[in-house]
Formats: sequence, structure tokens, C-alpha cells
Amino acid sequence: MINFFKIISLLEGLSYILLLFIAVPIKYLQNNPEYVKILGMPHGLLFVVYILLAIMLKYELNWKGKDFLMVCFLSILPFGTFFVGKYLKDNS
Repeated sequence: MINFFKIISLLEGLSYILLLFIAVPIKYLQNNPEYVKILGMPHGLLFVVYILLAIMLKYELNWKGKDFLMVCFLSILPFGTFFVGKYLKDNS
């Protein structure tokens, strides 16, 4: 399940970057909300899956509270989820 989580973390991070740096500027600079609508739903679903997997892995792998909180914190930082795999490797 950890490999699936790493894949989801990369996809979630990519969707977040696309949303923040492509869709939102297009929405406000060109007054075109279509890209936010297109990218927003997949990003939201990936975020929910990311958090649910993090909760499941917390119990499955006996993560310390600090590790779980860091994994959750990385999900809200742009580019943060790209470092989840390294963080888990370094702290396991």
C-alpha cells in the first residue's frame, strides 16, 4: 500500500501544481474559470484519497504522530507531496 500512496502523493502534487500555477492564473488573468472546474475535481478527489491513505498507513505502519502530521502538512504545501517518499524513507 505504501507504493500506491507514493503514486497518489505524486499525482496529488501534480494536480495541485497545475491548479495553482496554470488554472488559477488563467481564471483571474483571462476571466476563464473552465480550467479550475476541470482540474479542481480531480485534485479534490486525489487529496481525499491521499489523506485517507495516510490515515490507513498511520495505523498499518505504526507511524508516530509527528510523521503523520508531517505527511499531512506536506499535502498542503505546493511541491510538498513530491517529498513524501523521501521523508518516509529517511524517517522509517
